[in-house]
Amino acid sequence: MLIVKTLVIIPTYNEAENIRPLVEDILDRYPEGLELLVIDDSSPDGTAGIVKAIMKNEPRVMLLSRPSKLGLGTAYLTGFRYALERGYERVIEMDADFSHDPASIASLIKAMDGADMVIGSRYMNNTVNVVNWPLSRLILSKSASIYSRWITGMPVSDPTSGFKCISAKALRFIALDRVRSQGYSFQIEIDFRVWKKNLVIHEVPIIFVDRSVGKSKMTRKNIVEAVWMVWWLKFLSIIGRL
Repeated sequence: MLIVKTLVIIPTYNEAENIRPLVEDILDRYPEGLELLVIDDSSPDGTAGIVKAIMKNEPRVMLLSRPSKLGLGTAYLTGFRYALERGYERVIEMDADFSHDPASIASLIKAMDGADMVIGSRYMNNTVNVVNWPLSRLILSKSASIYSRWITGMPVSDPTSGFKCISAKALRFIALDRVRSQGYSFQIEIDFRVWKKNLVIHEVPIIFVDRSVGKSKMTRKNIVEAVWMVWWLKFLSIIGRL
């Protein structure tokens, strides 16, 4: 499979147990055209040090270390700007905890033919492809997707998915300086901005497997932000200030 110049962006905070096997898995599967950028928020468990050790023998791996825990949204925005400045044609968002299967990167890339963004969806065709989540977490996630679609009108089955491939063209179109969201709502906001620019969005089914080591970064603050952010995005769209 031919891969155009693509950057996989992996934000990390305390992912020392996952980051080496994840990076090595991705590099082994995709030997050409794909590079990795880890953005670490000063993880006290030594995540950045592990990435630095990998970099000594692997030029396709890069690291940006930030001074404190600054959040998922700002990490991805930093990665997006990094990619645009260096001429990458596509970026891939994915988690560091193996909840997103590296093997599914191939499906995202294949579906980019004719698309500006491809979302790895847990909920396509009225199915639920989630493994090892407690029922309460599943209900929260599925409800957030339904709620987001209802308020915004987006024809996307999994608007909170954090596994996606985005073209450089789309990133240039969506006014990154105006993106303010974190967590759940960051993914919704990116999807909404791409959709409102009349760019082409495809979805592919994925199986999401909850992390086996480490702790979830989901917080009550993320949930509250997602509740009101969809209304704010819709309002900005209505007044032409998106």
